[in-house]
Amino acid sequence: MAFTKKFYISDTHFGHQRMLDMQPRPFADIEEHDEWMVTCWNDVIGRDDIVYHLGDFAARLHETDRIQALFSRLHGRKHLIIGNHDLDKKGALHPTLAALDWESRPEHGLRTKDSGHDLWLAHYAGRTWPSSHHGAFHFYGHSHGRLPGVGRSRDVGVDVEDVAFTPRSFTELTKGILEAEAESLVLQG
Repeated sequence: MAFTKKFYISDTHFGHQRMLDMQPRPFADIEEHDEWMVTCWNDVIGRDDIVYHLGDFAARLHETDRIQALFSRLHGRKHLIIGNHDLDKKGALHPTLAALDWESRPEHGLRTKDSGHDLWLAHYAGRTWPSSHHGAFHFYGHSHGRLPGVGRSRDVGVDVEDVAFTPRSFTELTKGILEAEAESLVLQG
């Protein structure tokens, strides 16, 4: 059996034409946007790898067949942390997303471990999170690179420069945080 790796990403907004102008995202049209992200995803994710998607998976959720086809093209065992665009008008998980073959039941937040560290996953950034006072990390989305992290937290949205529309590993995402902590210790020492 192959070694399983974990990856994180948020705010793919597959099929969301307005995202191209709102952020902006550097694509000619939404089809190019979606195809680029599928390629980036599948270039790093193996069939058995775990991907935590931290919300806002897709738009045009009424197009069930399109969403299902796109989802099935993405490698890995996918978990959804629910984002604001993943909900129907009544605030429940949209039926199109609920019907997808997620590895686990979609949740609004999830506590897990990676590389020996506690990790809190949510669509929204928190100023504090479970075990933050014990060194836990926090990955979030929603802010599209406009909200800097606090302590051991960070945005993992596709719009963030070092995410670059590609799922990233814990090591990749925490490198800057851990380097800053090490530098701070040197300056204090």
